[in-house]
Formats: sequence, C-alpha cells, structure tokens
Amino acid sequence: MAGSKFTPDRGLTARMVLTMGLLGVVYVAFIIALILVGLPWPLVVVLVVGFAVVQYFTSDKIALYAMGAHEVTPEQAPQLHAVVDRLCAMADMPKPRVAVADTDVPNAFATGHNEKKAVVCATTGILRRLEPEELEAVLAHELSHVAHRDVMVMTIAGFLGIVAGFLTQMGLRFAAFGGGGNRNSNGPSPAMIALAVVVVSAIVWALSFLLTRALSRYRELAADRAAAYLTGRPSALGSALTKITGDMARIPSRDLRQAEPFNAFFFTPAFSKSGFNMGQLLATHPPVERRLEQLSSISRQLGTGA
Repeated sequence: MAGSKFTPDRGLTARMVLTMGLLGVVYVAFIIALILVGLPWPLVVVLVVGFAVVQYFTSDKIALYAMGAHEVTPEQAPQLHAVVDRLCAMADMPKPRVAVADTDVPNAFATGHNEKKAVVCATTGILRRLEPEELEAVLAHELSHVAHRDVMVMTIAGFLGIVAGFLTQMGLRFAAFGGGGNRNSNGPSPAMIALAVVVVSAIVWALSFLLTRALSRYRELAADRAAAYLTGRPSALGSALTKITGDMARIPSRDLRQAEPFNAFFFTPAFSKSGFNMGQLLATHPPVERRLEQLSSISRQLGTGA
C-alpha cells in the first residue's frame, strides 16, 4: 500500500500472503494430480495457462459486463467522479476508472488486477438511496480494497476455483456420456479418468473456496477500518451499511440472484429471500453487527462522536 494514506493493515497483509502461499501449494498439487490421474500434461498446461491469462487480464471487463455496468466520464456522472476525486486526493492514490451498474440492488464494488486497471463501480440503486456523506464512506471502503491490493489477491485466488469448477463440470459431462470410448487395456478407462478428475477438482475447488472466503471476511473489516479513519466519519459508513442491508429485503429476488455471484466483491452481500445462509464458514462478509460494532469502537477512539 506504498504511497497511500489509507491505514496500513498488517493483519490483512499477512492473511493475503498466507492465502496466496496456501493456494500456491494447492495449485501445484492440483496440476500434479491431474497429470497423475491420466490427463495429458500439454492439455493441463493449456487449460491452466489459458484460464490464468484470461482471468488476470480481463477480470475487470468480465465483472463489469456481468453486472451490466459501464464506465462513466466526469461529464456523465459529475457527482460520483467528484467524490472519487476527493477521496483519491485524501488517500494520495491514483484515481481508478469509475463505472455505474444499472441495477436497483444498492451496492458498490472494486475490481481489477492492479491500480492501473482498477475500476470502482456504484449501482444506480445505491446512488439513489445514500446521502453524499454515506456514499463517500462506501466509496472510501471500495478504494481501500484497491489500495490494500486485496482486489488483486481475490482476483488471482478466484482463478483456481474457476479452473477446478470448469474441470468438474467437464468431467461429469464426459462420464455421463459413457467416457467417450472403450476401456484402454493398458490403463484406466476414459470414464475412470473423468471420475478421478472430478474428485480432484472438487477437492481443490472446496479448498480454494474456503481459503478465499476466510480472506474475504477479514478484508471487509479491514476496508471498513481504513474508510472510517480516512474520512473521519465512521457513523456515515455505519449508516450506509444499515440502510443498504435493510433495503435488500425490498429488492426483487430475481435481481438479488443475479447479483449473488459477486457477493465477495460487494460492499455488502446480496441474498435472495429464498436463499440459504450456510453460516460463518461460507460467508463472504462478517456479520453486520460485527461491522457496526467495529465502527462504533473507531468512533469512540476518534473521540468525535461521529
């Protein structure tokens, strides 16, 4: 976070390093396991490298497209750009691109694999609902993700799960069609190879899922802290958090379901009314009560009563 005035978070840095290290071990084991179960190594290399390149260099474009978002100029969204300009000046950091997603789901997110490719996006739903100081606090939260570089780590970490999920689906389809051929007398049948790929991929997907979820919960608390100290108004962030989570219940389930895949990147998760909460182990964010408690504590520390 060199050059930024966001409050440093050594706990977040340590967790990012640990997560990337553990994912690296899982990643190498995944490649070895795929080769051992019978997949040709050139195919494994093509899949892994191909997905890595696409995920790393196009993550921002994919996220914006999937959310129906588009970049906006200062002329198109002067108030939104003014807030981002002010916060970037306060934080002494490069200004990211600014985007707006046309959805009533009140939320915001940041994406991109580095500061030059970073994008901060706000939905039309959050722009309509929040007061200026609340919007500033939420955008400070999102900008801290860029400054902390945890957006980059989450982008890279998510790659392994995508590859594992893709291979699991392909293996299941291959096995469902009978393995695509007869048993080879010199080795395992194609169906058995497909089943082995499914098992290995499922295990890797589960491990990467749990590791990224644990990092995601902590990074949200870190971003809340950084935003509160930067703006000096923790109550504004708490007010925005309370308002957004309360309004989620009034959003159509169809819109929430479309937004749910991006929960790990959102300011606060979007859950459909028919959704099922798997508990803290699988949550992308800490409980709202925990976040509000932290903000109240920061308010007391600042001694402003804000």
